[in-house]
Amino acid sequence: MKNLKEKILPLSLTAFIILTDQITKAIIVKNFRIREIKSVFDNDFLWIHHVRNKAIAFSLGDSLPDAVKPVLFIVLPILVLGFLVWYYFRTDEFSRLQRWVAAGIVGGGIGNIIDRIFRPDGVVDFVSVKFYGFLGFERWPTFNVADSCVVVCCLVMFVSVFINPKKAKKEKANE
Repeated sequence: MKNLKEKILPLSLTAFIILTDQITKAIIVKNFRIREIKSVFDNDFLWIHHVRNKAIAFSLGDSLPDAVKPVLFIVLPILVLGFLVWYYFRTDEFSRLQRWVAAGIVGGGIGNIIDRIFRPDGVVDFVSVKFYGFLGFERWPTFNVADSCVVVCCLVMFVSVFINPKKAKKEKANE
């Protein structure tokens, strides 16, 4: 039973991310017109910029035929998240940290899938950060809470798996 409890608890992060993502998007939709920009700290670094994205990160796939988009941007992500959740409960290979970051990935993924299903104008993005020309971006592509959770959690997962796999195995053995 202890093992099931340790697997269920991180799902509170999933629920928190979905709730936070949808609340922030609802606030933006209610209070900002599409393409409206407002500086957060009265400077050029951080803006609220209400945009909609009918594709995936960096607007990849925006030019695909409309008939293909639901399969690639809704069905495929649901299958991937479904597999991740299935594997999450099926295996004991995840460390405690990896369970939490997997839960974060699922929460962010579900947050954006909700938008793709229920917002015909596209996923609500609203955080715009100045990037000062780094990697060719004057501003980083606009994103939302779900996007940031997926990216951060994927990076932490990558580091936990590839940078120090022995420590993760040792932590698992000590659980």
